[in-house]
Amino acid sequence: MNRTLTAIGALAALASSMAGAQAPQAAPPPPPFDSQPQPTPPDYATDSAWAALPGVPGPADTVPQGRKPATGKLRGVDVFYVHPTTFRTPDRWNADLADAKVNAWTDASVIARQAAVFNACCNVFAPRYRQASFLATRDRFMEGDGGKAYALAYSDVLAAFDQWQASRNQGRPFILAGHSQGGEMLMRLLADRIDGTPLQKRMVAAYAIGIDFSVGYFGTRYRTLKPCDTPVRTGCVLAWNAVSPQADLKMLGGFAGSRFAHIHGREEGKTPLCINPLTFDMAKPAASRAASKGAIPGEPGEGQMRAAVRSKVAARCDSGFLVVDADPALDLQPLAGGSLHYHEYGLFFADIQANVAQRIKALRR
Repeated sequence: MNRTLTAIGALAALASSMAGAQAPQAAPPPPPFDSQPQPTPPDYATDSAWAALPGVPGPADTVPQGRKPATGKLRGVDVFYVHPTTFRTPDRWNADLADAKVNAWTDASVIARQAAVFNACCNVFAPRYRQASFLATRDRFMEGDGGKAYALAYSDVLAAFDQWQASRNQGRPFILAGHSQGGEMLMRLLADRIDGTPLQKRMVAAYAIGIDFSVGYFGTRYRTLKPCDTPVRTGCVLAWNAVSPQADLKMLGGFAGSRFAHIHGREEGKTPLCINPLTFDMAKPAASRAASKGAIPGEPGEGQMRAAVRSKVAARCDSGFLVVDADPALDLQPLAGGSLHYHEYGLFFADIQANVAQRIKALRR
């Protein structure tokens, strides 16, 4: 398997290809979705179907270099984290949970570097699921084989959520978190299980990062859910798509929200939601490097997570995108087109941790 993080969402993937990047090419073309036998569905009543569970040592316990494991955690709060795409293949639509190599890469590249953001506060639950492969990101409107692959993946995430709520959560407040494909899963889950239900009152917030989350979904797809417009609002949704200052926002904006416009037949509302994670305040869309509480340097992947460093990242929301000015010393490698998709958690590692604590405190008042 290609040992690069394959968490590219549909937006980042298309942006890269538009900027001249070469997407993985299938040779020969992949067989139709319906012609493939599907991997065995997971049983979430068994611990082996989870990449992270509280009390079970694993990659979600990872902390940055030089930092001690958290003590005095707010054990009364859960996190349900859905990982991004880590399955890159030219001939399969969905991953098999029995694939040990995919599971190991998932653990090293994202469970240990994204789900682990929340180990300072909470019980972390992260299901393994029959994720859609990179092939599915080419299905722009998710109406073909890619859409079927995402639907299969979502059936697992929904089953995991329901099992967690029924048998593992025990009525505790919770956070939803995901990235890229995981963010797409959260978009669906928010509509099917959270919006306008009693669970919304127990939800601290939903961090649906690195996905094309149009602002127009509020009031259409979601009846009661709102953006997290302040650092202490609860029962709300956060999203951002990080790009470098060299990114062509006009080009990106031409694609962003295309699925929303396709569904609703209008351009109004297609702009992506952008909450600046240096302020978590929609009234403060820009912040200097002095506001950054700690970013993780280097490429996300195998090996020890490097120590978080302060005051190396400035960010501003512009046209629905989070434009990030990162110190070159962080040694980040943007994707073609200027996308910082791989770094959307690591750039704001300590900032997210601090904000989670704020929101938990606000919910408990």
